[in-house]
Amino acid sequence: MTIAGSMQVRGLAIIDIIRHAAAAHPTREIVSRNVDEPLWRYDYVRCFERVARCAHMLVRLGIGGGDRVSSLAWNTHRHFELFYAVPGIGAVLHTANPRLPDDHLVFTINHAASRVLLIDANMVPIVERLRSRLGVVEHVIVLADADRTPAGYAGYEALIADEPTTYAWPDLDEHCGAFLCYTSGTTGDPKGVLYSHRSVVLHAMAAGLSGAFGFSAFDVVMPCSSLYHATAWGLPFAGTINGVKFVLPGDRMDAASLHELIVNEGVTFSGGVPTIWTMYLDYIARTAAGPGTLKRIVIGGSAVPRDMAVTFDRMGVTVQQLWGMTETSPLGVVATPTPALAELGREAEQERIWTRQGRMQFGIEIRIVDDEGQPLPHDGETSGALMVRGPWVIERYYRADATACDADGWFDTGDIATIDREGFMRITDRKKDVIKSGGEWISSIDLENAAAGCPGVKVAAVAGVHHPKWEERPILLIEPHDGATLTEDHVVAFLAARVTRWWLPDRILFGPVPLTATGKIDKKVIRETHRDILRDG
Repeated sequence: MTIAGSMQVRGLAIIDIIRHAAAAHPTREIVSRNVDEPLWRYDYVRCFERVARCAHMLVRLGIGGGDRVSSLAWNTHRHFELFYAVPGIGAVLHTANPRLPDDHLVFTINHAASRVLLIDANMVPIVERLRSRLGVVEHVIVLADADRTPAGYAGYEALIADEPTTYAWPDLDEHCGAFLCYTSGTTGDPKGVLYSHRSVVLHAMAAGLSGAFGFSAFDVVMPCSSLYHATAWGLPFAGTINGVKFVLPGDRMDAASLHELIVNEGVTFSGGVPTIWTMYLDYIARTAAGPGTLKRIVIGGSAVPRDMAVTFDRMGVTVQQLWGMTETSPLGVVATPTPALAELGREAEQERIWTRQGRMQFGIEIRIVDDEGQPLPHDGETSGALMVRGPWVIERYYRADATACDADGWFDTGDIATIDREGFMRITDRKKDVIKSGGEWISSIDLENAAAGCPGVKVAAVAGVHHPKWEERPILLIEPHDGATLTEDHVVAFLAARVTRWWLPDRILFGPVPLTATGKIDKKVIRETHRDILRDG
């Protein structure tokens, strides 16, 4: 028998995050690059006022509880404001991905049934191309100054200019929808994941903890993960709760532009996919520039090449991996140290941090299972299907009838992983990417990481293709750094000292590595393009 507690019952609401920051960290800055505009700079108080203006504007357009609003925008202060204004009035913000193929982009906006579409100025050509296909969109608003708004479009600044700077924010059910994020749709149409106020706030509180991003009010955070990609890993919320200074890079993610912001704005923390940091390190090497105030970066989307981690470490920048997915909001695990690791010495600690995706976080459970769904031991060696569950893990896809989980709430991530005794998880491959050669398994991730360490390699991608004798064999596609000279013999000699002989790729190709809309290596394209390359053995 239980008895009721005597504490207040108040729902978790996203608007309370920015309300708190405006009260507790009123003068902390938000700095933003925008499309073809001067650098924007304001504080949490003014941001909260503009969030209220935006809310009034949306209500005036007829948007209310449960309505969907789509954004097609970069990492800017105006997009940041939408992250609070839209869910604050009880509506749902769908962060559309401009890098999706046209058909998939149209599908997500129509599937969301968004009535308002807010876009950055350089997204106008996309909208012009697709406007006739966007079923229920009633209003298209350009996130720009009045004098930079293209003719024929409504401008955000003009629309919010005369609105009040306060808003009577409604009390919402914490389980109501807040953000609609779509998977990249590598097979079939993209799938929608509808985050709730409760899941976003809990995720934000957990992401800021010492075992994850470890934020404090002294941090200066530059999100290089896109705001349209799983809410930029939750950084707009985890950072705001802790009163960090935000530096938003807009649409300029090239190394020189990022380095300028790091130096000028005192950035201490950033996060993004490996390709961003590959370009950044190349820029640092070519210009002999230092990392400035940068102290920590978190890398997700793909495994961190060891040589990248070593290079950053020599510059005094700590590298940590993150694993997650749209279906986990996206924080799953983060590779942060523990006292038990520290006792093993710095070299052993770094080896664990750099070769594991991360360790268990409070609020999300992880386990591995065999083909029959039976739990496997957490010994760091046994691999199995990675399953997750928790308050910010998907239960069902948006507008889908069937649940996405099993009867006990476990969601199959599609990854193959090991978990060790200290709770560190290591992805060995995606189920669809693991290579079965002659009845034995080859990890495409491990082979990629080895190849990425070869001097001159910018990006390395491994995929399994059909082989008439061995069923599947690996091929390696390498995108070299500009000016680098690489040969197949040179790469094979480098790999031979680092992987078992039968793992060596049957063919090494040189050229651009295709990426998905979220910046990950698109192995589906590689497999399709080169599916017959080993046809004759």
